[in-house]
Amino acid sequence: MVDTEQLMKNIEFSAALNLKELVGYQEGRVISRTLAQLPWVNITLFALYKGEGISTHTTSGDAMVQILDGEAEITIGDKVLTVKSGETVMMPSDVPHALEAREGFKMLLTVVKSGKR
Repeated sequence: MVDTEQLMKNIEFSAALNLKELVGYQEGRVISRTLAQLPWVNITLFALYKGEGISTHTTSGDAMVQILDGEAEITIGDKVLTVKSGETVMMPSDVPHALEAREGFKMLLTVVKSGKR
């Protein structure tokens, strides 16, 4: 048997999973579950209670938000998008962005960074 390092965490391997069931809503809170945190990639599940948000910030990598449940407003630079379950949004690195849950909202966030930074 080969001993290999698992790069993903907090998730069951070799199983069929429903990602939106891996994080739950909690009133007044933003819940997160980190699946990978490496120098070149971060993958995190989020559940945001209605009205909760993530304040304006930038990242040093391109971000992909896959909406798993609910609806939110995402601001990227000066552009405001209303997104819902089944949609995906790409956010470029170093551009300010923010998010507010219009209703209970779950997403899978993947941030990919350059190895040169």
